[in-house]
Amino acid sequence: MMSPLRGLAPIEHLTAGRWANGRWAIGRWAIGRWAIGRWAIGRWAIGRWAIGCWAIGRWAVGCWAVGLWVVGAMAIGLPPVACRSRAAEPVAAGGTSPASLEPSGRSIPPHELAEAGGASGWRYPPAARLVAIGDLHGDLEATRDALRLAGAIDASEEWVGGTLVVVQTGDQLDRGNEEREVLALLDRVAAAARHKGGALHRLSGNHEVMNVQGDFRYVSPAGLAAYANASAAGESDPRLDRFPADVRGRARAFLPGGEVALRLAEQPIVLVVGDSLFVHGGLGEAHLEYGITRLNREAREFMVGAGGEPAILSGEGSPVWTRRFSAGTGASDFCPEVARVTAALGVARMVVGHTVQQKGITSACSGKVWRIDVGLAAYYGAARAVLEITPAGVRPITDE
Repeated sequence: MMSPLRGLAPIEHLTAGRWANGRWAIGRWAIGRWAIGRWAIGRWAIGRWAIGCWAIGRWAVGCWAVGLWVVGAMAIGLPPVACRSRAAEPVAAGGTSPASLEPSGRSIPPHELAEAGGASGWRYPPAARLVAIGDLHGDLEATRDALRLAGAIDASEEWVGGTLVVVQTGDQLDRGNEEREVLALLDRVAAAARHKGGALHRLSGNHEVMNVQGDFRYVSPAGLAAYANASAAGESDPRLDRFPADVRGRARAFLPGGEVALRLAEQPIVLVVGDSLFVHGGLGEAHLEYGITRLNREAREFMVGAGGEPAILSGEGSPVWTRRFSAGTGASDFCPEVARVTAALGVARMVVGHTVQQKGITSACSGKVWRIDVGLAAYYGAARAVLEITPAGVRPITDE
């Protein structure tokens, strides 16, 4: 009798064959997965490598761009930064000797000196209306009149200027008898201006610097008396020993770290608002090379008692002492330098005080320099004029 399984392969052979076929299929499947895996890993690796190269390329380009920015920043005194490290800050103590601050004659490319607005602490955006006020020299009535003439305050000393920006170019001190009152008024007006959307910026001039240096030759007897009872916390300060007894109160208030010196430390030496540069005496190429940010910082550190006295604040070449841009009428010798300075900073003009203009506010170099010290204080004759700067133009405003 024929087996029902006749013609069929034995079960064990069938089973072995199916098992063998299965292993073969599994093998092909495994090899396939392995191949696909290697292919995928290869693509992934190549992709990561490509992305890495792309990222490194972007990093390199970024470093190159930052490097260009650093060159510009170092030229005007910004703390330089690099891709991986921060360069050392300039040494504040001692500064640069006045003899080294002669104009170099080097044309400074604008990209070396451009600085982002606001980042520096001395550059502010344009104002719809900007008014500059010159030297006040301890005369309260002159200060009130100038602020009223500017449209900043009313008869009650209330801020009425709205978004007006006022810049006072230094020398609030000395000569007059009401320095303390002048400083107090300026503080009140500045606070009110901020509250109403405006601003009052004050610079330090040579007389602010002199007082912090302990040079009180131009202080009136009333000015000495006004600070005679200044806080005696520094009575044991050995720096006071060189002053007569009636001057020590003033010295306590004004020497570095003193009550008034701390307030003056908030006033920069150089300021830019929109396309106008403000400085008490003037700004030359040598000062740009020194660095505006550095200059302002070192002056502040000196006044708060945290740094030595910068040599750049003394001498005829100092930005608070120079009369190169404000004395006389012959302008041909300095106009090329002014053109380079204003171009480098991206401004249209430089506004200075310091030297009394006997015939009112004057200009030079085709409007690139404006001299606004008209002798507002009674000590100099009590003239009345301020400088208005708007998009429509620049013009003196007088009380006539």
